Amino acid sequence: MSAPILVQDRLGQIRSRKKTPANPILFLNFALSNAYNIKYINMKSYIEANKDRFLEELFSLIRIPSISSEQEHKPDMVLCAERWKELLLEAGVDKAEVMPTAGNPVVYSEKIIDPTKPTVLVYGHYDVMPVAPLELWRTSPFEPVVRDGHIWARGADDDKGQSFMHAKAFEWMVRTGNLPCNVKFMLEGEEEIGSPSLYGFCEEHKDLLKADVILVSDTSMIATDVPSITSGLRGLCYWEVEVTGANHDLHSGIFGGAVANPINILCKMIADLHDADGHITIPGFYDDVLVLGDEERTLMAQAPFDEEQYKKNLGVRALKGEKGFSTKERTGIRPCLDVCGIWGGYTGEGSKTVLPSKAYAKISTRLVANQDYEKVSRQFVEYFEAAAPECVSVKVKPCHGGAAYVAPLDLKAYRAAERAMQEVYGQRPIPTRSGGSIPIVAGFEKILGIKSILMGFGLASDDIHAPNENYPLEQFFRGIETIPLFYKYFAE
Repeated sequence: MSAPILVQDRLGQIRSRKKTPANPILFLNFALSNAYNIKYINMKSYIEANKDRFLEELFSLIRIPSISSEQEHKPDMVLCAERWKELLLEAGVDKAEVMPTAGNPVVYSEKIIDPTKPTVLVYGHYDVMPVAPLELWRTSPFEPVVRDGHIWARGADDDKGQSFMHAKAFEWMVRTGNLPCNVKFMLEGEEEIGSPSLYGFCEEHKDLLKADVILVSDTSMIATDVPSITSGLRGLCYWEVEVTGANHDLHSGIFGGAVANPINILCKMIADLHDADGHITIPGFYDDVLVLGDEERTLMAQAPFDEEQYKKNLGVRALKGEKGFSTKERTGIRPCLDVCGIWGGYTGEGSKTVLPSKAYAKISTRLVANQDYEKVSRQFVEYFEAAAPECVSVKVKPCHGGAAYVAPLDLKAYRAAERAMQEVYGQRPIPTRSGGSIPIVAGFEKILGIKSILMGFGLASDDIHAPNENYPLEQFFRGIETIPLFYKYFAE
């Protein structure tokens, strides 16, 4: 059986799991539209009438284990892209297609109501992080559950839940005649591995992707009662390191003390990447870091932050970071470097007295405005390889990276997002600099010449990238309510 038939079979199975009984309120709304202008159907009423359907459609996406970093899930990437295409067509786009790239496909769709009107390009991603360690999940990661007012599943927030809000907001605007401008959707399947194929896709399809602004919901806000808009993202570099000692594993009793242990060496090399004040020791690392002035730091400090509660939520007694900066500054306007994984030797059950031949680590750094991720990547490789003692050899493999991004607060689109959030949440959102990275956002500006607005609705408690990822229903529905207001104010 060919792959396309398999994909269609799987999609049929997913569709058959929908629980979408006829909704009398929805039918009443459409019946009334024959006599009255459906344009005046309230968004909240529409959400209430269709919320069960919204969730089941979202769940049909979540149930597909679209893990981009694991080769075994390659067919699931195509399956998820096809399902997105179906859902966008159902929502009211004029056309939708699954377009090939050098890696996983991109889902593109559009509705052009008037070429003279502004165009919003909605960006999201359908790939998700791996679920390990599986034993820490309280529910099955790809069988979504609604409990305690939250959706629990991998991708519930990042980024299937947040991307899907745009599809449903768009659906309401189309069905009620409230769509004020042109809309394009671009959903990729490689964001969690650095979007390696999307840069080439954007270069190849510049005309197709022309727009006035890119709207992204793949970030978080401070709290449900403290709305915020992400005005900046940190950049990223990622490397894999291999340290080799002897040419094979050795007996730790016979050879221990005479032959270098690569794990010991690697740990020392990693420890030396920071000094006692938390500064990164790579020569030239801070040369291009944009230092914020006292005025902007004072404005950022106005955002509410309870450090004691922060520590309590994380289960730590104390915080640690670069000297001279607050916790929020360390995660927003300052770079950092961390080990994401380290292994080597014997890690199975019981004991085995072995002096390993090799040790490995995955290391990343988050970058800030003005830092060139390619330059930083070269600096790290040169420094780390040169720092290796003669008793071992070191190989550093650059994996992926991307530049930091800043959205000026005086952008027309930023002001539209600000007004939209203020109307729904009842207070003006605070601009924040996110510690996270979406490398392709800076790529959009460089390749397409388009600024992005990062209007995210996630919360820190959503545990994205971790076991028990979740997304509050309140935020999901509020997002759907807010997005059409962005279009309204942006078009005005």
